[in-house]
Amino acid sequence: KKKRGSLTDKELDNILFFPSPSRFTGTVSQTARMEIGILDNVIFLGTVTVLSALQNVFFAYTVQNESVHKRSGHTAFDRVNVANHNCAEVYPTFLALLWTAGLFCSQAPAAFAGFLYLVVRHKYFVGYLGETSQSLPGFFFGKRLMAFLFIMSTAGIINYATNYFFEINFLYYIQTVTKASAALLLIP
Repeated sequence: KKKRGSLTDKELDNILFFPSPSRFTGTVSQTARMEIGILDNVIFLGTVTVLSALQNVFFAYTVQNESVHKRSGHTAFDRVNVANHNCAEVYPTFLALLWTAGLFCSQAPAAFAGFLYLVVRHKYFVGYLGETSQSLPGFFFGKRLMAFLFIMSTAGIINYATNYFFEINFLYYIQTVTKASAALLLIP
């Protein structure tokens, strides 16, 4: 009952719901190559994002652990809770700047700055467990990293707009400057 050249319902379902052109041709499809290329452009950003999520889990676990030992007055729980709250307030801004800088400007410097931010945020969190003054170096360094991501994001978006409206593209120069200045972030 099948016409020559037409597909049965089962064959059509296999193609629609399990599309794998390489299954039919024996080679990697152009679509698969394109998807891998897209993932190559965001792999570092995705890695930093997952690490930041793990760090948030660590912070939440620490707050939970300290809540079990809660005592009256200013306790470790109060300090941990405040540090966790402070980190959580800035987290959406960090993610927005990380991804905007990585997509519109350059992935590697944005991911590098994002990874440094995670290290600094951890230093801030752990410093807050002691005296609050121990958290200040992490706080100030974190502000500098966020400023770098903001500048990268802004430059990338402005470049995109000038390229779209005026066909002027400065991305190569912006990427050169951000790659060179990313190393300067290591200077305390």
